[in-house]
Amino acid sequence: MAKIASFGAYIPLFRLSRQEMGNAWGVPAVPGERAVANADEDSLTMAVAAGLDCLAGIDPSSVDGLFFATTTAPYSEKQSAGVIAAALDMRRDINTADFGGSLRAATTALRAAADAIDSGSAGSILVVAADCRLGEPESMWEQLLGDGAGAVLISKEGPAAMRGFHSVAGEQVGAWRRSEDRYVRSFEAKAETQYGYVQSAAQAGKAVLEKEGMAPGDLAKGVITAMDPRSLGTVARSLGLDAGQLQDILFLSVGNPGAALALMMLAGALEQAKAGEKLLVINHGDGADAFLVEVAEAFAPAAGRKGLVGHLLQKRNLPNYTAYVHFRKLMEREEPPLRSSAVTYWRDSRMELNLHGAKCRKCGAVQYPIPRVCGECGTRDELDEVKLDKTGTVYTFTLDHLVGGQYLNVPVPRLVVDLETGGRLFLEMTDGDPQEVKVGMPVEATFRRLHEGSGFHNYYWKCRPLPTAA
Repeated sequence: MAKIASFGAYIPLFRLSRQEMGNAWGVPAVPGERAVANADEDSLTMAVAAGLDCLAGIDPSSVDGLFFATTTAPYSEKQSAGVIAAALDMRRDINTADFGGSLRAATTALRAAADAIDSGSAGSILVVAADCRLGEPESMWEQLLGDGAGAVLISKEGPAAMRGFHSVAGEQVGAWRRSEDRYVRSFEAKAETQYGYVQSAAQAGKAVLEKEGMAPGDLAKGVITAMDPRSLGTVARSLGLDAGQLQDILFLSVGNPGAALALMMLAGALEQAKAGEKLLVINHGDGADAFLVEVAEAFAPAAGRKGLVGHLLQKRNLPNYTAYVHFRKLMEREEPPLRSSAVTYWRDSRMELNLHGAKCRKCGAVQYPIPRVCGECGTRDELDEVKLDKTGTVYTFTLDHLVGGQYLNVPVPRLVVDLETGGRLFLEMTDGDPQEVKVGMPVEATFRRLHEGSGFHNYYWKCRPLPTAA
């Protein structure tokens, strides 16, 4: 039986008050705030962050596959899972796959991973999900959506077992987005909720309970995805669950992060789960998936894993709606053309994606980029490729106003970072205030999108201040 060995989550640092969004358009606002991905983030970079959180304390080379679920992949024709696996420094002889087309892509990927484990074709598979969907400006969708990512490591061994998978399929009324659409579209909300969401979610949940011989009172938590608390309550009542059994759907704190919501909620439930507890997971989207999670023992804290709660505590408020418009590029502006070399990107992928450097066999100096001659002792061709640490401190920095041929009023910090285990990196800073940068400041590397020169996404590492709890 497939087990859950670890879990992780990622929520962007920035939040935007829904009241601020309503004020910008002079329309009513729903309570709470939504998470907003930075301008250099997308579903792929957030998936990397969630994957790193899930693999805290786990050797990535021990994992046999990576499945990526999203409805907002950066490419229509190019696999994202392979890029994510490289950034996580996983082996090359692994199974990678992208799952999309539906908000329940994450649980479809989970079931595929569990089947692979049960069949013996893989010993462990990392399932990551992320979404960065856009709601049309001035619409309620713009307020209700949010950005985020979740990850679950499925293995032969682990503290929690998954069983009783059941799916409800078929054409359902509900949200959609065509390939040529930028924004999420929908029909009449009440009809979508009643006939698209409630019926399929309740049917899938009841089928699992019946299959496993479970009563509603036997469940510690119902991890049930929903667009809003009211529709969640309708499904819960139909299943016989009370409000105290429901996992938070992140409505007030994050918004709806699409395909990622199921894994983010599951991560939140597993953080608090105790030995012997049972969780019913239901995920909707053009039908519904449901399964049971039985926790044999509580998950032990992992050094370096922030989880859902840790990311919820770390946030920075966007000052206004205009900043959100800038992040999501909702206002067209002329930008200088950027050029990139696909050959160089491929040639240096071990340095750029895997973040590998070199260590001199003679003097032990760690260096980046990988040279042929040691910069410390002058030894030639005596360096071994090594994985670089992702935390360090600022050695020196500049604040540059001229970036990419444009003059920026807010400067971009460029830092020289001394890594904890040796070596130095020259990186741009993100998710931070340029005026707060100082020598000796602790920072961590974060995988981001640099630009789209020559028509493809150029990913690389930046750094950000080590977040502190709000």
